[in-house]
Amino acid sequence: MSSNLRQPPRRHSTLRLFVFKAAETLARMLGGRAFYRSLNLRPGRFDVREELVALPPHCSALDGVSIVQLSDIHAGAFLREGDLGAIADAVNDLEPDLVVFTGDLISRNADESLLVIEDLARIRARFGFYAVFGNHDYRHRRESEIAATYELRGIHFLRNESVRPLGPDSPLVLLGVEDLEEAKSLDIQPAREELRDCDFEVVLSHNPSGARALLSPVTGLVLSGHTHGRQIDLPVLRDLGPHHPGDRVDVDGVPLITSHGIGVIGVPLRVRVRPEIVLVRLTAPKVDA
Repeated sequence: MSSNLRQPPRRHSTLRLFVFKAAETLARMLGGRAFYRSLNLRPGRFDVREELVALPPHCSALDGVSIVQLSDIHAGAFLREGDLGAIADAVNDLEPDLVVFTGDLISRNADESLLVIEDLARIRARFGFYAVFGNHDYRHRRESEIAATYELRGIHFLRNESVRPLGPDSPLVLLGVEDLEEAKSLDIQPAREELRDCDFEVVLSHNPSGARALLSPVTGLVLSGHTHGRQIDLPVLRDLGPHHPGDRVDVDGVPLITSHGIGVIGVPLRVRVRPEIVLVRLTAPKVDA
């Protein structure tokens, strides 16, 4: 295991967990799912954020490649069957080359992953749909079961694994990392054994906090989620969740893009931070005539 990658798991007090669960239960009984769907998941209620990422000169063949990132669905109390229909339609309208999901399918148990599988299976990408797990996805340690079920629907979980989705001769490499807080193993070196000096590596890591430790000499981009963009971006309340480093920050010269995600935890509210689809376009440097 690569111990330098691991982040300490966040563990909350029994009282805090009780208050959190009570608030969620009350919100669910008062129609929280319908409220959240109406306010955040209808067309026009979520954002499509476009990010341009510059390629090194030797990767100019990847110019124009588009990657759609989804994150933090948190199926369960406030998001269930059919709720992602408008999200799926919006992704398909973008006609992406790749779609990636950066973790937290579920809220509390593995069966919740089945609530959104049909909506996600509708999404189309020219070179495939890849995903990694988030900290919530390890509840009751049924992540292998989730991965196998989603594989049957064409959604491939990368568990400390890398692929060349555009083909064996393409310089684009996707590396999917298990969650930095909850995974049993974080050994990613075997997945990098076939990296070439001319490659452009895109790292998928649910937790953005360990981005610096994940970099390789050819990493060109890190995509993360986990923070919900703070979910409720107000004084005091914004600090109840995991640290949000910013929507896009530079980590040793490599862009780290952190999605606001789609769903919520605890209460069906987002304040000053809308759900989003992230569209990444890879761009080659312009050559002077």
